[in-house]
Parts: sequence; structure tokens; C-alpha cells
Amino acid sequence: MSHIVDQAGEKPDARTEGAALLDKACDVLEAIAASRGGIGQAELALQLGMSRTTLYRILGALVARGLVRQDPARRVYALGFRLLEMAQSPGLASGPVGPDLAAIAAPELRALRDATGETAYVAVMEGREVLSLGKFEGAHEVRSATRLGQRKPLHCTSQGKAILAFLPEEEREGVLKRLPLPALTPHTITDRRRFATSLRIIRSRGFSIDDEEIALGIRCVGAPILNAEGKVLGAVSVAGPSFRMTRERVDLLGPELAAAGRRIGAGVRSPSPTPHVSSITVLPGPAAFFGLGPRSSGPALWWADALAPELRLLSGAEDRRVTRWEAPIRGLAAAPEGDALVLDATGHLARIAPGGKVRREFSSPTLAEIRGFRVHPEGTVWGIQWLAEEGASLIGPMQLDGMLGRSWRLPGQAVALAWAVDGGALFAAVPSSGTVYKLELGRPVPLTLARLPAGGGRPAGLATDVEGGVWVALQDGWSVARLSPEGEVERVLPLPVPRPTDLAFGGQGLTTLYIATARDGVALETLASAPLSGRLLAASPGVTGVAESEARLL
Repeated sequence: MSHIVDQAGEKPDARTEGAALLDKACDVLEAIAASRGGIGQAELALQLGMSRTTLYRILGALVARGLVRQDPARRVYALGFRLLEMAQSPGLASGPVGPDLAAIAAPELRALRDATGETAYVAVMEGREVLSLGKFEGAHEVRSATRLGQRKPLHCTSQGKAILAFLPEEEREGVLKRLPLPALTPHTITDRRRFATSLRIIRSRGFSIDDEEIALGIRCVGAPILNAEGKVLGAVSVAGPSFRMTRERVDLLGPELAAAGRRIGAGVRSPSPTPHVSSITVLPGPAAFFGLGPRSSGPALWWADALAPELRLLSGAEDRRVTRWEAPIRGLAAAPEGDALVLDATGHLARIAPGGKVRREFSSPTLAEIRGFRVHPEGTVWGIQWLAEEGASLIGPMQLDGMLGRSWRLPGQAVALAWAVDGGALFAAVPSSGTVYKLELGRPVPLTLARLPAGGGRPAGLATDVEGGVWVALQDGWSVARLSPEGEVERVLPLPVPRPTDLAFGGQGLTTLYIATARDGVALETLASAPLSGRLLAASPGVTGVAESEARLL
């Protein structure tokens, strides 16, 4: 029987042999963890330079303990579920970060994922690296997907830089002296003086950015997690492809991440929305510069390209142009007899038949101040009047000449309206402040339903469902969100385009959510990644929408 012999030619004691065997068992676990789809015993032995007898004994012990499992059909080994149980055990809560950081961070990560559509992470520093503890996957097909437990360098990740920037100065300097700064991409900061300067900037503004520094095409924003004493516990981050995570969007998200980090550090657990993913259908028709509508009219669907400008009708599988317009289109609604009610920027209001005939028309200078309208369930038209000099919007029942009756006044320019199912409340979106207002009939003071974070996109089109939900198109947010009756984000529908512009329910049983989109204002680089920009989309969100009433104005 062979024995391990030390350099002096003496047999090592049992403790030394045990330590060597334990070291080999760890090598086996690491090799299995690094394999994709499992690894066979022969390949393991070759890779580790280990005798088959020793490997057989180690694998047998690991399988018996549940740390490794074998696929009997393919005869390959993978990590066992016992490791997952151990990782979730209460003993994990007694480390230097106090309670289980991943569990405390989960509500905030989910909220960040739902607000942005991108993957949110929480990580801690381990030596010269950051270790991923928890994540909530983004809703998009193309997304950041770092594995749990994966280690990454400190110097080129938003998490690592956020942690370094908020370490005590003496500790930070000690880490930096020993920290290598290899270039992983052309954007990685490798100059120590420049890197130290960047950490001072991060500490000053409260968040960090990985600008394609660890992987080309991926941009990330992160912030530290600090406890009540100001000690760094870890970092929270949001990452995604650079064509969605633009520099402008990252700058907007930074303060949101910093606030989330503070809440996690304080141990705050807030209610979090439930994600919901729905498949998206691309409908027939051309790509619009700026989609407006859509509005259901029986089995057909009116919609418009506000900037082309042209009025279109989708019926079955056929989409056709009904008529071109002389000025940008500002408002669109279904009208009796299958007609459409259209308002342009010059104050020209017309009722158009499906064949393109102008049945009636009216013009007024006051109508030129109207920026949009929506039809009350009883058929009255309620409009948005923009008061440019005052920077405010008036919303109220609209007369034929564009004059509004008793109205609400909102700060900023409102761009969209939608009625509650009972017609007792009107919802309005103001993109500049990210606010969705609830305007209750008989109540003169507007109520704030929700104020959405700028990094998640600006509220544009609105639609409502019979359960009291408000659906919001999030421009530059690549998504549509559903707000609960209390104003919480409950669902997010990821979109293949950055700029949804308008919404409406329709189709059989009012179960289809139609989504107009835009390519105007979308950067060429982004258009290459979002070629469906401007197309009319449809989703099946699993709820019944509120029916669009016909406008009885003209």
C-alpha cells in the first residue's frame, strides 16, 4: 500500500493525510462547478491529475452527502442540492455583513428590476474581488446574466468601485496598493492615479458606473450598501446591454441605486411588485415616426403616425393608410359608424370615414392648444390644453371649439389620459416629472397615483383595465408597466423597442393590449438593436381592458 511521504522521507501523520484528501475533494467540487452540463469521472481524473481510485472514493463520499449528484443516464456529475440548502442556512446570517444580505436586498432588487427591466444584483467584497450573492433577472431576452457566486475584479465593476470608494481611507489605500489593474477591455481604467480620482468622484456623487470596463457591450451602475455606522456591507447594481443602458439612462439611475443601497443598509423591507412577462406580437403595417392611438372601432383598429402624418386602419391582417394629413396629428378617437375623430396641430378637427371621406370638420385657434384627448364612457371628449407660458396643463371636458369646461390644473405638460372603468376618475401622465395623476370627478385637487423613477422611463400612453390597474407606456424604458390601484408597479412587460408612445385595449373580449411605438428620437446605434421601433405591437397581459367609447363631438 502506497503512502504520502514528506521531503524528509517520513510518513506524514493522519492529520496531514486528511488535509490533503480534503484539498482534493475541494478541487473536485470546483472542477464540477466549472463544468457545463456535468462532467464524467474519466475527464475529472484527467483534468485533476488524480488516480481513479482516489477520485472514486471522493465522489462516493460527496454523493452520499448530497454535495454532488450523478446523472444515471449520462453518467456525469453535477453539484448537489445540499449545497443550495447549506447556502440558505441560518448560519450564513452570522457573517461580517450581519443578517443575510441577499434576503434583505431581495425586495429592492426586485423593485429595481421591475422599474428598469434590467438585471439587478447584490454583491460583497471577497479579497480582491466582488462575489455575487443575489440577483433578479431582467425581463428582456438580451440581458446581463452573471451567475450567483461568480467572482469579478474590483477595479472594473460598478459594485467593486462602489465598495472601494466607501471603504475607510486607510483600508482603501491598503487594498489599492495590492490591487492589480489589468485591462479587460479598452475602457478599463489601468492608471492608478486616474483610478484613485474616479473613486473620489464616486464617493462624492454616491454611485459608480462600469462603462463597458469588464465586458464590451455591457454597462452597469452601482451604489454601496452602508449600515447605520457607515460601514460598507456590499453593493447593489443594475446592468444591461449598452444600447439600452445608455450613458444618459445610467446617470438617471445612479441616484435611484444610491437610495436603494441606503434602504438595504437600513434593513428596510418594502412591498415589491410581481413580475409578469407577456409575449409580444408585431402587427402588420409600416414603422411610424411617432405612433399615436391605437383606438378600437369594432373589429378594426384606428392608429396614426403623428409625424408622417397619416391616419391608418388595421382590419384583420390588413393595415392600410386611410388619408395623409397636412400637420402633425395631436389626438385620435373612435367615432360612430366606424369613423375616426382626428385633431391636428393647426386646430383642425375632422371626422373621417374608413374609406377616407371627410364626413364633418371644424377648425378653431383654441383647438390648436389641445395636446390630446380621451373619451369618457358616456361619449364626452376630455382634452389636455397646454399653457406654454405658464408651464402647466388644463384637463377638462372639451367643447367643439376646444374650450374646456371645469378643469384640473397640472404642473408640466400632460401627454396622455385614460378613464377608470366606472368613469369616475381620469388618469393623466406628465413625463417631465414622471408622474401619473388620478383626477376624481367632483374632487378639484389632483391626486398623485405614482411618481416613477426617471431611469425606468418616462410615462407616456395610458390604458386601464377592469380590475383597476393603470397601464403606462414607459418611453426610453423599453417596457410597459401596470400600476395597482394604489400606484405600485405590479407588472412589467418588456418590449423590443425603447419608446412605447400610446396604449389601448381591444380585440376579442378586450384582452389584447395594443402598443404604439416611435422611432423618432431613437439614436441610430439603438435602432440597430431595436429594428421594430415604430411598429404597432400587441400583448396579452391576462386581464380585461376598459372599452374605448365613441366620441360624440362632431
